[in-house]
Amino acid sequence: MKTARTALTARTAATAGTATGTSAGALDAAQAALTAEHAAVYGYGVVGGRVGGARRSEATSAHAAHRARRDALARTVRDLGGTPVAAEPAYALPFPVPDSAAAVRLAAHLEDRVAGVYSDLVRAAEGPLRREAAGALREAAVRAVRWRGTGVAFPGLAERA
Repeated sequence: MKTARTALTARTAATAGTATGTSAGALDAAQAALTAEHAAVYGYGVVGGRVGGARRSEATSAHAAHRARRDALARTVRDLGGTPVAAEPAYALPFPVPDSAAAVRLAAHLEDRVAGVYSDLVRAAEGPLRREAAGALREAAVRAVRWRGTGVAFPGLAERA
C-alpha cells in the first residue's frame, strides 16, 4: 500500500514559517489540513467497514463531515493561490484494524491527527479562515471524545497532550 508522508500516522511539518500568519504560511497549513482530510476520508472508509452496527451511523456522519471539510479546504487552497494537493491512492494505517474495537481506536486517532493540523492552521491563519479552522478543530475534538470516551485538555496540541 502506498503511503503518504502525512498519511494516518504522522503529523505534518507544515508549521515551519507559519507563526507569522503570512499567506504562504496559511497556504502551507491549509495544504496540510487538506492532506489530513484526504487521509481521514480514506481512514473512515476502513472504520465504516469494520465498526459495529451500533456505531456505523456515527462513522458515516464523520465520513461525510470530513468529505465536506476536504472540499471546502480545496476551495480555500485555490483562494490562497495554491493548487490543492491530491489524495493518495491509499494511506498506511497506524495499526491493524481487524475488528470493531480497532476501528473505534482508528476513528479517535484520525480525529486527533485532524485536530493537530487544524491547530496549525489556526496558528497560521487570520480572520474568517482562522475561525473556520477553529471550528474544524473543535468538531474533530468532539468526535475524538465520542469515539474514545475521554477528552484531552488541549486538543490539537501534541506538546500539551
